Amino acid sequence: MTLASRLAVVAIASLFATGTAFAQTAAPAAKTDAATTTDKKAPKEHSAESLECSKQADAKGLHGKERKKFRSECIKTAKAGGAAAPAPAADKK
Repeated sequence: MTLASRLAVVAIASLFATGTAFAQTAAPAAKTDAATTTDKKAPKEHSAESLECSKQADAKGLHGKERKKFRSECIKTAKAGGAAAPAPAADKK
């Protein structure tokens, strides 16, 4: 066996060895990231103000930036002034 072929065999063997080492350490990290992502998404619940403002935005047919701006103003006024406050915010466009 020549020196070049021995080096090639050693290089290939080291690639296989490092590949399995990286695969073993990377898998648990990916599982914990996925678990924390689903945990963060689960407890989110929308407030009554948010749901009402979404319904109003749907009724107006708002999308994109206009919808985001409308909902932001609507939620602010709903939290500040109670249930009667979203109606004036619904008139703005």
